[in-house]
Amino acid sequence: MLRLLPKLPESRCAQFLHKIIDGLCGRAYPRFQDYGGVWSLTEWLEILEETSTFFKVNVGKNVPEDKIIQQIEELDKNYQDVIIKCLKGRKEEIRQTLLENVTSISSAQLQDFDWQLKLALSSDKISALQMPLVNLDLDVRENDEVKQIAIELDKEELQNLINSLEAANKVVLQLK
Repeated sequence: MLRLLPKLPESRCAQFLHKIIDGLCGRAYPRFQDYGGVWSLTEWLEILEETSTFFKVNVGKNVPEDKIIQQIEELDKNYQDVIIKCLKGRKEEIRQTLLENVTSISSAQLQDFDWQLKLALSSDKISALQMPLVNLDLDVRENDEVKQIAIELDKEELQNLINSLEAANKVVLQLK
């Protein structure tokens, strides 16, 4: 990992890494014209992808420092120190950006909900049905506008919804 980084002089390494982190955080990425003398175009694209992925994965998974050092052990000690220093110094900023990216997938937020349990005794096709149904009313806020959504679920659909919500909650707890 980051095998192309040593092509960059050590004196410019911290600046390059901080520019990569700036790019991850929504500011300008480093420009090829500033580093064209160091890497070819294909190497440039590779080092950008590798470095961005390195920071995102290690911050996103909250990898301990000793495991990070194991990933970059083939690099010179000075390069390792610069990488760890950049990572430590900007870890919270990267983490916040990753969280914002995940939460911005949808701008909709659940404001309130209400539910009712009903027992359908019959339908137009079956005279003795006796099927439990749940009416779920959701108030969803999207772009400062509250929309009401009504859903009717049978037992199996309700169980699928609960399983999906539990899985989503598990992912959210892992991000904290």
